[in-house]
Amino acid sequence: MNRPNGYEDVQVGGYIPPQVGGHKMVIKQVNETKTKNTNRDMIVVLFDFAPDDVQPGYFTEAFKNDIRPDKKWPHAGTKYILTEDSEGKCSKSLKSFITSFESSNNCEAVWGETFAGQFKNKKIGGVFGEVENEYNGKTSMRHELRWFCELGKVDGATVPDPVYLNRGGAVTKNDGFMSIPDGIDEAIPWGN
Repeated sequence: MNRPNGYEDVQVGGYIPPQVGGHKMVIKQVNETKTKNTNRDMIVVLFDFAPDDVQPGYFTEAFKNDIRPDKKWPHAGTKYILTEDSEGKCSKSLKSFITSFESSNNCEAVWGETFAGQFKNKKIGGVFGEVENEYNGKTSMRHELRWFCELGKVDGATVPDPVYLNRGGAVTKNDGFMSIPDGIDEAIPWGN
């Protein structure tokens, strides 16, 4: 093969994930819905990095560049929040989202029929970290939103420890050791 015309001028760009740590974000949309399998109430929050963030417009650009016919907002720019915990009380995730929203926008959340609409184009902070995922039998580390925070706490936010998949009851921590839950002695290779 001969070298194609303009070979030297072509820029090679690889995928650049969202940076871990704090981000200034803009809420694009909030939807109230239910989980597919258990029919539990939840909200789905779509967000992007704000114009004054280190990666402004990151998810909007990814959405624009998605060539699939049924393109969707990027997974890493989406947060699914159950509204209630297993005891039927407000979930910590929802409370964290609401208090972060209120603090970031100096307002109080409005409950009721207009709940989801109040968030559009409002700012909020978020902290990203590494999360191990499995897809089609392959594992990889992704950078995902770990939690929402007050906008003023984005700068200097601590990068969270990586989260690894649970494999047979044993969770690998970032120190390389495994935490073995009680009652599964058979998982320990050397026995009792």
